[in-house]
Amino acid sequence: MLKHADIWRAIDRLAAQHGLSASGLARRAGLDPTTFNKSKRTTGDGKLRWPSTESVSKVLEATGASLSEFVSLVGDAAGAGSLQRVPVIGYAQAGNAGFFDDAGFPSGVGWDELLFPSIGDPHAYALEIAGDSMDPVYRDGDTIIVSPAAQIRRNDRVVVRTKGGEVMAKQLLRETATKIELISINRAHPDRSIPRAEVAWMARIVWASQ
Repeated sequence: MLKHADIWRAIDRLAAQHGLSASGLARRAGLDPTTFNKSKRTTGDGKLRWPSTESVSKVLEATGASLSEFVSLVGDAAGAGSLQRVPVIGYAQAGNAGFFDDAGFPSGVGWDELLFPSIGDPHAYALEIAGDSMDPVYRDGDTIIVSPAAQIRRNDRVVVRTKGGEVMAKQLLRETATKIELISINRAHPDRSIPRAEVAWMARIVWASQ
């Protein structure tokens, strides 16, 4: 018998295959972004809420997946051992207090989750891009995966947070003992040079859905 958890697991795995959170998948399918949120999977009094056949049909159309492919994602065994749960928030939220600890690891509440092929970093997280400030490299609706454990080299794309709470995604031009120099992904925006003393943390972008 098909279980409530099986259907939702299949939706989460379908989202992961396309580098999306559940809310990102809903958005791509033209649904309300909160349609597949974990908080919507049960009612306030604890009753199970199932995804509608219409919403499943729309995500299949949006991703190009067949019904048989969707069914193959149902159950505990599908993809077992190869996926990790990655916390995800909107890029615009990343500068708010409480989402990261001093080491740049995700913390606190308010994170959603997506399933992603294991990258060997338990502190990896995802940011959902909104707006056109990073066009043409990252577009509205894209998801980037960030790994605090990944080694950073010159010309890598990185996420940087300053001690003042500013968060930016840039390309690393140069890193010295006194400053980091960053190239803007969108050339309409200025490049940045930031004193090391003002940098809270920097982490490499290891993957992006595009």
